[in-house]
Amino acid sequence: MKIENVLVTGGGGFLGKVIARKLILGGVKVTSFSRQWYPQLEALGVAQIQGDLCNKADVVKAFQGMDTIFHVAAKPGIWGRFQSYYSVNVTGTQHVIAACQANHVARLIHTSSPSVIFDAFDMENLDESIPYPETYLAPYPETKAMAEKLVLGAAKMGLAAIILRPHLIWGPEDNHLVPTILCRAKRLKKIGSGSDLVDTIYVDNAADAHLLAAEKLLTNTRLSGNIYFISQDEPISKWTLANAFLSAAGLPPLKGHVSAKTAYLAGGLFELVYKTFGIKKDPPMTRFAAKELATSHWFNISRAKKDLGYTPAISTQEGLRRLKKWLETEGLTRYGL
Repeated sequence: MKIENVLVTGGGGFLGKVIARKLILGGVKVTSFSRQWYPQLEALGVAQIQGDLCNKADVVKAFQGMDTIFHVAAKPGIWGRFQSYYSVNVTGTQHVIAACQANHVARLIHTSSPSVIFDAFDMENLDESIPYPETYLAPYPETKAMAEKLVLGAAKMGLAAIILRPHLIWGPEDNHLVPTILCRAKRLKKIGSGSDLVDTIYVDNAADAHLLAAEKLLTNTRLSGNIYFISQDEPISKWTLANAFLSAAGLPPLKGHVSAKTAYLAGGLFELVYKTFGIKKDPPMTRFAAKELATSHWFNISRAKKDLGYTPAISTQEGLRRLKKWLETEGLTRYGL
């Protein structure tokens, strides 16, 4: 028994594309399910099905003949209507589960986020036993938590599934974290004490963890229903990392500082104004972002090491070297810098 026919939801995205590439290199037949068509996937030899996660019929049809699903697609971000997050992250996951069950898919690897257990306070060296908080400050972590619970419920009903929680994925072709920092470099300021530490994960390491989860689930179904934090296993100051990204792009380091309290109050004010006037673009600050930027959040990945055999193959230093090379050759142009 082996993995033969794989579908990646969001295969054209940052993480999904790396997962697809690694699977292709391993001789696996890979299909991407996305709303768009991606020339890069075509060049890799990845089959593509265009469809919408919010359309159950699209998902059920796409999953026909698949033995393994990597559910990577999601709506990320810190701002927006709750329903827009719910429809993709929750309803979309309901459709993924239903499609797995209807097509007798053997394995589901679900990409989640540590933000699902973020309670707005420091979280240091915690493991997977930490409970979900009672309230959330943003729709993304709330809907991702709801999606996790759906997958856990499906696992109890017999679907072989593993949930992974990668934190702050970065690397070449990043379309979220790195460009956010680089494009806002002139107005970004440190928030809070600056001494807090966070987990991050280089994109190839995150992809490796996904492949390991599928491989281990193939031979050990007792892992079904498990949740795993995955990271560089090297907590770092978020401001040190931000300055490293800026340095890789040839930009000066961050200047200025804002207290955690001021950032939180400003975030609440921006949210009020943006809601009142129906402004759709992201506010400069939100309460969730203020709390996230001013606190530590790093986790114990012993469970992933033990069960999945996961260790980060690419160090943070090597990842930064690769990022710098990509930025110099094409990344800065892509980001409009």
